[in-house]
Amino acid sequence: MRRTVTRTDTPRPTAPRSAVSVAALCALGAVTLTACGGSESAEASGYSGEIGAVDLSDVCAEKIVVQTDWNPEAEHGHLYELLGPEPTIDAGAKSVSGPLFASGEYTGVDIEVRAGGPAIGFQQVTAQMYQDPDIMLGYVDADQAVQNSLNNPTIGVFAPLDINPQMIMWDPETYPDVETVADLKDENTRVLYFEGNAYMDYLLGEGVLDPAQVDGSYDGSPSNFVASGGAVAQQGFASAEPFIYENEVPEWGKPVAYQLLHDLGYPIYKSMMAVRSAELEDDAACLEKLVPVLQQAEVEYFEDPARTNAVIVDAVEQFNTGWVYSAELADFAVEAMLERELVGNGPNATIGDFEEDRLADMVSKVKGVYEAANVEIAADVSPETVATNRFIDPAIGLK
Repeated sequence: MRRTVTRTDTPRPTAPRSAVSVAALCALGAVTLTACGGSESAEASGYSGEIGAVDLSDVCAEKIVVQTDWNPEAEHGHLYELLGPEPTIDAGAKSVSGPLFASGEYTGVDIEVRAGGPAIGFQQVTAQMYQDPDIMLGYVDADQAVQNSLNNPTIGVFAPLDINPQMIMWDPETYPDVETVADLKDENTRVLYFEGNAYMDYLLGEGVLDPAQVDGSYDGSPSNFVASGGAVAQQGFASAEPFIYENEVPEWGKPVAYQLLHDLGYPIYKSMMAVRSAELEDDAACLEKLVPVLQQAEVEYFEDPARTNAVIVDAVEQFNTGWVYSAELADFAVEAMLERELVGNGPNATIGDFEEDRLADMVSKVKGVYEAANVEIAADVSPETVATNRFIDPAIGLK
């Protein structure tokens, strides 16, 4: 029986995934010293089955540790797809682990998927990666890779999301003539967002919105949106909030309209799987085999997400962080990601790769945002230092 969702006092925040303030970016190094303590990885799974066509045991660590940026959710489905039979859900450590399987066959190593968000004190994944050397791969937003390029550099090796799901939403009944976020400027609509998100600095710099109308007090709760009767707009995720507000917030209970940040000219890659830049060569032999496995796992997840979504929903319930994730929301997220092409092959037949021109455009725009905020970034930051297609198998893609 599917679990019925009830809202808690801690609804899904949209921005603690990237909640480090632009004005306080220099404090990131301090965060790594004061945030959650070192890792307490579970013991090896002890799985002793026969290794299949892909053998990672000769080139990868015994356990591949991945740090995500939020509680388990369908956007992370490609990772949970890798878990073999009977994965271990550790409610204390907020992790799910087990033997790593590729297309139903054991690869000779384990995988541990760690929750982010509240599990790591809402800090950036980059900070956690530099605090805990056990983490091989972490979810890093492309703009954060630029932001942290001087002191904590990372490089993306796989893009599970082709289009960033982040958006700004509004009530179509209150604003029947609004079709884009720019139209909200003409309406002088108050726009709620999490203070410190670089995308808002970009939108203000481009004149899409006016500084007088944006409000950085958004805390992830639907209360202000509902209380205003739809008079305000706010940020969200296209793969979650439209379903949540229509089906899981009874005080609202109707559709919202939205526009993706990507379509507003802010083309970051959201939640790239990245490694610490200095370890790229050390990890290269493993990544050569592992990244195609990640690509194929994403393809297989979107072909049949049911088993993996059940693991995700179970993990969220056991983690009990105050956030709720239903089977229905997971189903919606899968449909939305495919329908809106948030997940996809992009302009070619390959899943998970990075478009060079788009990366160059993104880096140029983000550098401008951080330079305007007097944030020091690496002098040599470039598309090539932010992400690489070196390990991508161009033959693997959604059909």
